[in-house]
Amino acid sequence: MTSRTAVPILLSIPVLLTVTAGCLAAITFAEQNEILLQQLESEHRLTPSQMEQIRAIFARAQFLGQGNPDAAEHPMTPDECRTRVEAAGGHHENAVFERICGGPFMTPLYDPASQTVEEATSCIDQFEFPDIRCTYPVVWVRAREAAELCHAMGKRLCDAHEWEGACAGALEEPDYRFDLAAGQTPSDAVKRMRDAHNRSHGASKSWSYGPDYRKGICAAASSKTPGCEGGGWNACGSNTYPTGAFPDCRSRLGVYDLHGNAAEHMSLPLDEAQMASRGSRDYGVTEMKGSWFIFDSYRAHEDWCRWRAPYWHGSRVMDPQSHHNYHLGFRCCKSIERTDPAPR
Repeated sequence: MTSRTAVPILLSIPVLLTVTAGCLAAITFAEQNEILLQQLESEHRLTPSQMEQIRAIFARAQFLGQGNPDAAEHPMTPDECRTRVEAAGGHHENAVFERICGGPFMTPLYDPASQTVEEATSCIDQFEFPDIRCTYPVVWVRAREAAELCHAMGKRLCDAHEWEGACAGALEEPDYRFDLAAGQTPSDAVKRMRDAHNRSHGASKSWSYGPDYRKGICAAASSKTPGCEGGGWNACGSNTYPTGAFPDCRSRLGVYDLHGNAAEHMSLPLDEAQMASRGSRDYGVTEMKGSWFIFDSYRAHEDWCRWRAPYWHGSRVMDPQSHHNYHLGFRCCKSIERTDPAPR
């Protein structure tokens, strides 16, 4: 199966062509990744050293990118996304946010009830990685690769409570019940901690767009590839939407696509020494946040903002074989006023 997406191809000379798969030549996976890497360098103003690190991470990975272009059936093109967003008033760039966060396309994390935006101590990407408006999210990424890519960008992988705060519209103090994890296996620790957390927050559940679950708000009306059962590269297209294509799928803090499109890797610390938000060079275990592109027709699990998932395909974040699949991506966080340490 070939993608129907219109794909911009950047050449070595300043010319931009648009190739529509099925009309001219289908884009290859390598070409798709090269376009992505050039976009990353340009949009995020990355240095040669940063790009060297990022290219090395992609080169080591078998499937890391925006999915298999021979299997994907994207329901919307980047051009259609831009037209849709402009009609809704656009994604407004915020000079204050860029100054606070030290780069584009990030949102400060804070509690509006007790803090001002200037008091934020961390930021989160507004869009799923590559954190570029109207671009397909990166999937088939292992948690370790996500952490390494965030570091190369001058950021880090988010702790679970940061993602939850971005979604719910208020960053709360961490409420990890490390006492319940002491002496437990990772699987048992996650179950004990998540059960306590979900009981605590279940009565006040909310979604990024409001207090009630709604269809048609987020990038969740796509479908699985026919015959996609086990999640294989050739059988399952990453049938995602461009990031930010649904302007109402936005939290009060200004973060997009926290439901639908791609689920997201985060780090769940099992003790305080694993909290990246507190300056740890280590990470905890993997946790999947959000939901993905079929949820309007098949709601596979809960996806309210502060919900914590089971230990699905669980491992340490930095396990070289941490899980990856066709609908799993990530976004980065960044601590303010310190350099985030390299993952170990």
